[in-house]
Formats: sequence, C-alpha cells, structure tokens
Amino acid sequence: MAVHQWIADYRVGVVESIQESGGKGTKALKICKVNIGDPDNLITVVTSAPNVRAQSRLAVAPVGSTVITPQGEGMLIAKTSVSGVMSEGMFCDSKMLGWDGGSEGIAAQIDESVALGASPPLNKPRPQHETVETVLAESQVKGLFEKKLTKEEKKKLADEKKKARKAAKEAKQDAGS
Repeated sequence: MAVHQWIADYRVGVVESIQESGGKGTKALKICKVNIGDPDNLITVVTSAPNVRAQSRLAVAPVGSTVITPQGEGMLIAKTSVSGVMSEGMFCDSKMLGWDGGSEGIAAQIDESVALGASPPLNKPRPQHETVETVLAESQVKGLFEKKLTKEEKKKLADEKKKARKAAKEAKQDAGS
C-alpha cells in the first residue's frame, strides 16, 4: 500500500483540550482530547510533540490507520497505553504525510480551509498571501554601477572643485580683512 493511500485514512482534527503529564526525569507528554469530525466522540491522543496546543488543527492517524516509521516501514495504529493513558491515535508529522519540509516529531499543522474530519491534503498547504508592491522613492545616492566618467569629465570636475576652493579661500580672506 502506498503512503498516499494511507493518508486517506487520516483525519484533520482539532485539539479541544490538553493535560500536561510527566515530571522530573520523564519525557513531557500531552494528553489531548481531539475532535476528528464528531464532537460527541472525542478521541484521546498522547503525544510528546512540542508544537501541540489547544485549538491546533493537526493531521491525526486514528486507530486502524497505518503510518510510516522513520525507518520507512508501515506501522498499524492501535489503541495503546502510553504512560498509563490509553491513546487512540497519533499526530502525524510532515514526513508521515509525505510532505516536503517539516521536522520529525513536529505535528503537521493543517490550514482551516481543510474541513474537520476530512483527509489531510496530499501536498503541504502553502499560505496564500496578497502581494503588495512597494514603490521606493527615487534615490539621490550615486550608485555603484553608474557610468564611469571620461578623462575630460574628470578634468572638468577637478577644475570646478579647484575654482570653488579658490573662491572660498578668497572670500575667507576678504572677510578677515
């Protein structure tokens, strides 16, 4: 069975509540109540994913679905006790969904445009932003790539600077007398 066929069994869910579990010396776990399309039948998912928060929209692999392991093998999701709490599913990361990017162990966030209880998209959703074109004021700073001056232009500029310095010097002398 191909990964995209497995994804058809996954559901988009919303974390309704979270209870922190685990103390010193143990891995911090979150016991989550998740709505995967039926608000009257929330499922419990125990996770260590650091980005899971209340109202997060995530991809959930419920009991009976198959996920891909980091070793590339399929693993059937079953009702399992995790630190004494029954977990009825698993949050999927980007790799489990076959998406580009994302990190292992970070629950894949799902956009609100995907319906609750639906299968997650086959490709990672990208945000649609309105493009705003910024118009900058014309700069008076001479750029690095301006046309180079010819010898005649350089000589003319040097002469103008020389005359300006001479005029300033004479004005200073006249003011001092």
